[in-house]
Formats: sequence, C-alpha cells, structure tokens
Amino acid sequence: MIGTDTFSPTALLSDATRHRITLKASLMPVAGDRFQPAGFPEIGHVIYRAPRPDRSTEDVCIVDSAASMANHLETVCLAGPFSLDLHENLAGLPYLACLTDGTDGNGHKKPDRLVVTSLSEGHRLASSYFLSEKAVIIANGKPTAETFISKLNAEFGLQNLGTKTHPLPDDWWKVFTTIFRYDPNSLVHGILFPSLGIKIPRVLTAHLEAFGASRVGSSGVKFDKLGKTTSGQPIFAVDEETASEIRATFIVDLSLIRSFGRGDDQGLNPAQKGFLLAFALWKIRELLAAPFRFRSNCDLQLQLITWVNGDLSEPGKPKDKVLDVSDLSIDIAEAIAAAGFTTNGKQREIVTKVYWPSEDLFKPGRDSEETVTGDGEETETAEEEES
Repeated sequence: MIGTDTFSPTALLSDATRHRITLKASLMPVAGDRFQPAGFPEIGHVIYRAPRPDRSTEDVCIVDSAASMANHLETVCLAGPFSLDLHENLAGLPYLACLTDGTDGNGHKKPDRLVVTSLSEGHRLASSYFLSEKAVIIANGKPTAETFISKLNAEFGLQNLGTKTHPLPDDWWKVFTTIFRYDPNSLVHGILFPSLGIKIPRVLTAHLEAFGASRVGSSGVKFDKLGKTTSGQPIFAVDEETASEIRATFIVDLSLIRSFGRGDDQGLNPAQKGFLLAFALWKIRELLAAPFRFRSNCDLQLQLITWVNGDLSEPGKPKDKVLDVSDLSIDIAEAIAAAGFTTNGKQREIVTKVYWPSEDLFKPGRDSEETVTGDGEETETAEEEES
C-alpha cells in the first residue's frame, strides 16, 4: 500500500466529493518563545490586523508565504542542506540538472560540475538554466547540439504562433505528460511558461502564520577593533516575534490532480496522478515529522496536526479530525515505481542533464552602490529569496 488507511491516494482521488485536503499544523519554537519570520530590509516582518467573527481583530504575522513554503517543501527532497543530491527515499524521481565545465585528472574540461537542479531553482523546469538557447542536452557524457527547450517544444507539440503560442484543449494532455516525464515536482508546486501560454497552478499550497503576534525589538552591535571598515562600530536593530500560535496550513488540490488526465490514454493515468498526491503528502510529512529550521532563528517543531473536515463519519456533517504525523506516512518508493517513468516501455534516463559553457555561465558581476560599501564590503540583502 502506497499510503495509510487514512491517506490512501487511490481512495482520496476516487472520492469525487472531496475537492481538497486541508491540513493545519500547530508549531512551536524548539527553544524559547521567540522566532524569526521572513523579512526584508526596510520592510521587516509583515504583521496585519485580521478581522474575526465577533468583530474583534487579531494581530497576525506572515512567517512564510506560499512561495517560501514551496521552497521549504522542495528542500526536504534533498539529501542535506548543502547537497543537491536526492533524498535517499526518492531514488528514481526524474528531475533536471544543469552542469558546466569541470576538469578531469589531466586538466581537461569535462561537463560534470553541478550548478543547479530543477528542485533547487525557483522556476523549476521553466528556469532559464534549462530553457536558454545556451542550455544543450548532455548525452553519453558529452554536450550535444540539441537544446532542451527545442526538445520540450517538440514534445509539447504546440503549434508555433510566436508570442501568441498557447495550448489548445487537446494539447494539454501532452503538456501534462511531458512535464511529468521530466520533472513531476513542477506539477506539485506549479509552473509557468509565459511564452507558450502554459500556466499550471500549485497542487500543494502552503503558508505559515503566527496568530496573536507581538514584535520583540532588540539590538546588536558590530565591533571593528582595527578600524578597517567604513561602518565603524554600529548598533543595529533586531526584530523577532512571539505569538499565541504558529500555524502552518497545507492545501492539496485533489480536483486539479484529477484534471491532469482522463482515463488511461489522455494525460496522466491514475497511478501517475496517485503519485502526485503521494509526493505532496510525503513532502508535508517530511517537513513536520522532525523539527524544521525555516531560517537561523526559526526552528519549529510540531505540536498538533488537524485535517479540516476530515471526519466524514456522520453524513452531511464533516468534522475536523486530529491526526498523528504517522497518518501521513507514504511509501514513496512504491509510488515512484508505480508512476512508470518510462519511454516506450523502457526505463529512461531519470536525470536529464543540460550543459552551459562556463564562460557563458560565470561572468564577473558589477559592483553597485546598493550592494557594496566604499571599502568593498558587501552589505546584507534580503533574508530570503522566494519563488
């Protein structure tokens, strides 16, 4: 069985009365009661007043947006914080890797230096690292003359109308199957190809908020005993938050998954749609099962997880259902095997490798007044880049 009795992908997708799964997870700091939300210089952390049914308001802090949470949910797919290798349980999952010039033992160039993957890039399969005319496919360890974008366009099968190119209704089946073949993660978190008129929303949407939030202001100081920087010895502000509850919300769109295929021969088949749901649930469990560090001072652990309207034991009166994190257990290896990542019945290369010449990829950056001080010392930019 791929999932548990509670979360069986086959059963959930077969129940047409269920349009989505909504999970709410109450979290708390691993140590102390303060935490660090996402924020940006000169903007800081976002706190807003949310109206409540009794006409009161509550201060709510956006700890992580949907885009940030997508980044975190992709992080759990990797072997570690400083590795772009797959998590050991995801062997056989297709994705793209961008490589550039490394060297062999004799100093000769070899296209084996990893730059990014579609699991680490914010735009996933639609990243310029993969769609640029400079990104060519690697076959048998050598760059070819074929670009990945040309291969993708051929497999999408769209009529070329220049800037007006877009899929017709029957074209979508090839679009779904092609994206699934190269990078199913892009279907889980959504993808956009503006020039092709392809926009697929997120199957899995998540956000992290703190309720009853209150700002905690403190300060820090930088010491420069030798006086070698222009900043001297500045005192700077540090903002953190406390809250009565920190809550992560996860929404899995079952109706969207169902729309990716019709029967066994148009778009994704039932096993492939089941894999997308299993993959989404696996990601959620990996994020919640152990304390997860969202940023330096935002190390959170699970207190309680609830399935909104998950209890259908009384007809017509759905109720929330308290879960154990083990209820989200998924045999992801079995789900990958059942998804059939093959071409013409044969196992295909799971990792599609594209090559960028190092001279085109690595170019010296230009200093600007916004990012560099007078003595060449870089200043801090955004705490977090979202996708």
